[in-house]
Amino acid sequence: MASALDDDEILNDDYYSLLNVRREATQEELKAAYRRLCMLYHPDKHRDPELKRQAEQLFNLVHEAYQVLRDPQARAIYDIYGKRGLDVDGWEVVERRRTPAEIREEYERLQKEREERRLQQRTNPKGTISVGIDATDLFDQYEEDYEDVVGGGVPHVEINKMHISQSIEAPLTTKDTAVLSGSLSTHNGNGGGTINLALRRVTSASGWGEVEIGAGDTQGPLLGMKIFRNVTSRFFVTAQCGLQFSSRGVRPGVTTVLARHLDKNTMGYVQWRWGIQSSMNTSIVRDTKSSHFTFAMQLGIPHTFAMMSYQYKFQDEDQTKIKGSVKSGFFGTVLEYGAERKISRHSVLGATVSVGVPQGVSLKIKLNRASQTYFFPIHLTDQLLPSAVFYATVGPLVFYLAIQQLIIRPYVRAQKEQDLEKQQESSASNIARKKQEAESAVLLMQESVRRIIETEESRMGLIILNAWYGKFVTDNSRKHERAKVIDVTVPLQCLVKDSKLILTEATKSGLPGFYDPCVGEEKSLKVLYQFRGVMHQVLSADAEALRIPKQCKFCVEYVTWKTPALGSRRCADKARQHMQNIGE
Repeated sequence: MASALDDDEILNDDYYSLLNVRREATQEELKAAYRRLCMLYHPDKHRDPELKRQAEQLFNLVHEAYQVLRDPQARAIYDIYGKRGLDVDGWEVVERRRTPAEIREEYERLQKEREERRLQQRTNPKGTISVGIDATDLFDQYEEDYEDVVGGGVPHVEINKMHISQSIEAPLTTKDTAVLSGSLSTHNGNGGGTINLALRRVTSASGWGEVEIGAGDTQGPLLGMKIFRNVTSRFFVTAQCGLQFSSRGVRPGVTTVLARHLDKNTMGYVQWRWGIQSSMNTSIVRDTKSSHFTFAMQLGIPHTFAMMSYQYKFQDEDQTKIKGSVKSGFFGTVLEYGAERKISRHSVLGATVSVGVPQGVSLKIKLNRASQTYFFPIHLTDQLLPSAVFYATVGPLVFYLAIQQLIIRPYVRAQKEQDLEKQQESSASNIARKKQEAESAVLLMQESVRRIIETEESRMGLIILNAWYGKFVTDNSRKHERAKVIDVTVPLQCLVKDSKLILTEATKSGLPGFYDPCVGEEKSLKVLYQFRGVMHQVLSADAEALRIPKQCKFCVEYVTWKTPALGSRRCADKARQHMQNIGE
């Protein structure tokens, strides 16, 4: 069952966590959890006026949670919108008389409409800035040329080309979109620009068509058309034709691409191009969760080549990738290798070293920031110099590590701390309320806990000796941080039934007697308990399901020996040794 509960909603009241039931809990499970908490919090069980008032508040909260979850319609609304969706005054998006299935369908429809409106409201800008740098003087110096020049000993690095392009999309209707794009380029003092307008129309679920017109000061007017069509679920075709008008006359061009899904992760392409640069290209692309592989061959004028590339994707939070490729043809051979990594939420930084004959050595640095791309190709040498390859490889790595340590990590850490402070400030009053409710719940649990402990002791059952919930600091490198935990021994003992403690897969801050001592930070539950006379310790993540006692093979043998004397002394010794090894 999907849930749209956000952090603020969890801070208010998580009904599932309060009742300690699964999100898929049946009516019988809900009823059993409700009766158990009613026996604990019923106001009539307390004579003290203050305890009676506190019990009444908690009883009403439990009753409210049960009334919502037992009603299929209200439960569906709560699962999707949270508690605020149950507010009668604010409930305007879905009729309450509908079934849960209809409510979910309506929610999905509304979500789709909101996404479409967002798409229509934004222009979806995309841009590229490329700056070409000629740094060959760093490695290919000819000292005799500079003997009579002042400062001739200083290497000369210059920007020899630039390219800037930008495009925006403007949805006209649900099926029609206009795309306006333009570019400016300069190379060694010569340059020009172009501007293009494309009108795209979605003809059906299987295809779309596009008409493009453009103009530029170097190539002249352009008129083109592009069509995309899904022939089958695994096969599609793209066809593009255009007319380029120039002083030399009209230059037609046609490009056709046939693509087919070979399997779940593999695509095959065949491309035919006729015009100014005619060619035939075929390629196979395999993309999986951990890798990306491409093999391509092209026959054409002026470029004929074979190319193979491989990219490995690390499964880390920074989405690190390393890649390598080799390309060989009539123009020579080029070997490329590099890496890219996510440096912030919206930014990806990559560097690639290109070594080729006769191209020489180049370093390409690329930064993707949201929908903007910044590209810096740096040409180091026209020859294959080991020194150029070394500095092109090591230089960016050293620079990245320095920037990462001195700028990026401190900035990200400060940003996280700032966001955490804002979150804690905004939820301070709510947490104070939850803390008061938790303290009241613990007071109301005392008598029930006393009876539970007496029962468990009589059967050598489950006794919670100590339990803490919150942020634990165990890493020596984080000794400066302060642990933020609360004692939850009484609330956990109160949840023990038949010598078992079962916590569902949900945040534990919503359990009776719990609250969040460190909003926005990672939390855990640490429990020291005794079962059959043996002490155990367990550490559980906040949203992780927990079931104790946890008995391993040796513990079971130990219990067998302790109680009916059916085991052996050797099993007991093994069990004790095992306990020492795991620190229990």
